[in-house]
Amino acid sequence: MIQKTEHIWLDGRFVPWGDANFHFLTHSLHYGCSVFEGIRCRETKDGPAIFRLRDHIERLFNSAKLVRMNIPHDVDKIIEAVKLTVKKNNLKACYIRPLVFYGYGVMGLNPKGNPVHVGIACWPWGTYLGEEALEKGVHAKKSSIARVPGELNHAKIGGNYFHSVLAKLESLEKQADEAIMLDTEGYVAEGSGENIFMVKKNMLITPTDRSILPGITRKSIMKIAQDKGYFVKEDKFTIEELYDADEAFFTGTAAELTPITKVDDHVLGEGMRGPVTTELQQAFFDIVNGRNEKYKDWLYYV
Repeated sequence: MIQKTEHIWLDGRFVPWGDANFHFLTHSLHYGCSVFEGIRCRETKDGPAIFRLRDHIERLFNSAKLVRMNIPHDVDKIIEAVKLTVKKNNLKACYIRPLVFYGYGVMGLNPKGNPVHVGIACWPWGTYLGEEALEKGVHAKKSSIARVPGELNHAKIGGNYFHSVLAKLESLEKQADEAIMLDTEGYVAEGSGENIFMVKKNMLITPTDRSILPGITRKSIMKIAQDKGYFVKEDKFTIEELYDADEAFFTGTAAELTPITKVDDHVLGEGMRGPVTTELQQAFFDIVNGRNEKYKDWLYYV
């Protein structure tokens, strides 16, 4: 269950958590035409800090542009609203969910004429795949649900996640922790809600952005790894090549950096979090928790 907080920012004002309600005929509820972000704020020695806030909000606006939705605020307004929402709820660390959607007005595939609503909620939320998984890793299984290529994959659109929901449910039915989705050509794309990396001979390989959401955490890990001297490339690879990886891990705002220790029936490496994953994970958490001045520009203090 979501841990309830006090206030949600909605269309320019704060409303009590329980009062953020909308009509049954809200357009986006029926047609999935919404855009959103997932963002984390962490407690640091200098106070609560939000990771790569501007990048997230700029992606929110780009997502809205792709679906021809006009957000009735500018980027700076939403950045400030995110900070205020964290502060208003007296949170030192939290997950933040901005959501933009069409409201109640007219029904049918043409959303024009409906109001565009913008909301921001935040609440305490641990690592998506579990705190224990950060050390012990997770078991992932190949999904029968394909990730279809296209420009709209670059946007966080609510309707895009229907396939992810099916993939997640399928993985749980198969007694796995997470799904690995392939693209329509049979190459590895991503998890149900995470990007994926594999490690071979100290080289990091992540799928090209043809069929994936190019994640902000993914981009951050690529930069961190390169700064540490690792060779990083975006390339196609098959599930069979993933079986033979030395290490693999998921990345994402919710999943953070979670090792993958088993894919289908294949144990990766030594069956535990590997040395490259461990090094990158430690570096990532040092950055997001304000312990590395080199990347201080990635943090937005509340």
